[in-house]
Amino acid sequence: MKAFEKLVEEFAYHVQAQTEQILGGDAKIGNKHAKKAIAAFMQLRASGDAGRDALAVLFTHPRMDVRVSAAALLLRHRTAEAKAVVEEAAKGKGLVPFEASEALKRWEEGTWSLDVD
Repeated sequence: MKAFEKLVEEFAYHVQAQTEQILGGDAKIGNKHAKKAIAAFMQLRASGDAGRDALAVLFTHPRMDVRVSAAALLLRHRTAEAKAVVEEAAKGKGLVPFEASEALKRWEEGTWSLDVD
């Protein structure tokens, strides 16, 4: 379980760093953090549902960007919980609420494909 916790921490760190870089105008560095966050998710996913469940602890993270990123990736696995997180975030204004609303649109139109088997 320690390995899962480390990967979840890495995911959260890189999501936060990505957001900060994008808001600061450096999308190139932001994209590097995005790749690292996705790499952490892929490692969790490689452990099946146990790895996905480990990421779900971020649904209550203090930062909205981390909550939404985790929830968007887990829409298929933890649909009701993840959708509630994304829907709540989508009510706001700004980058993260926009991303949340886009994730919801893709989910509802059936084109969402962030974690498919």
